[in-house]
Amino acid sequence: MSHTLPEPPRRSLFSLIGSLPGLVSELIKAEIEQAKAELSIKLKQLGVGAGFLAVAAAFGFFALGVLVAAAILGLAVVLPGWAAALIVAGVLLIIMAILGLVGVRKLQQGSPPTPTETMQSVRRDVDAIKGE
Repeated sequence: MSHTLPEPPRRSLFSLIGSLPGLVSELIKAEIEQAKAELSIKLKQLGVGAGFLAVAAAFGFFALGVLVAAAILGLAVVLPGWAAALIVAGVLLIIMAILGLVGVRKLQQGSPPTPTETMQSVRRDVDAIKGE
């Protein structure tokens, strides 16, 4: 037993042309919704990653404090305490400057999160409307 789908009703050319603005409007709304959904997913992923990085940074901050204290106490065995603290602070400032420069360069190289899939879909829609 074979089921055939009923043929859609035929519409005149003027009817099709008349419905074109509504269809284009619906298409634009759908593309905007797709862009919102895509950006929402990407931003949510960025947020989760940023949260983990923040927690890791907090633990790293406290670990670094303990290591700095250990370095100062270790150098204080050989040098006066103030000299040991000054040497450790100088090393930390040099490390901070290097990491800061690397971070700035990486940020300048990065690209913002863009809804690439939506942009490609819009380009295909525009090409289809142009008849390409």
